[in-house]
Amino acid sequence: VWGIMNAFTNIAAQQQTNLAVVAPGIAEALFATALGLVAAIPAVIFYNKFTGDLDRFGDRLDTFSDEVAARLSRRLSERG
Repeated sequence: VWGIMNAFTNIAAQQQTNLAVVAPGIAEALFATALGLVAAIPAVIFYNKFTGDLDRFGDRLDTFSDEVAARLSRRLSERG
């Protein structure tokens, strides 16, 4: 955003539009975008892996709790 704002500021200051006026601001904006993508893409990958692992753990925990409940139910019915 800052790069694009700088490009428009330079256009307004020079009262003309050419590549030499616009290019530095656009280059700044593209560089900031690239840095954002470098940070965001690995973050999304790790987030998806983490949530997938967490979902699998939750499924295992559900299965475990179902097994414990079934065993307790059997023991209580055997006593009663």
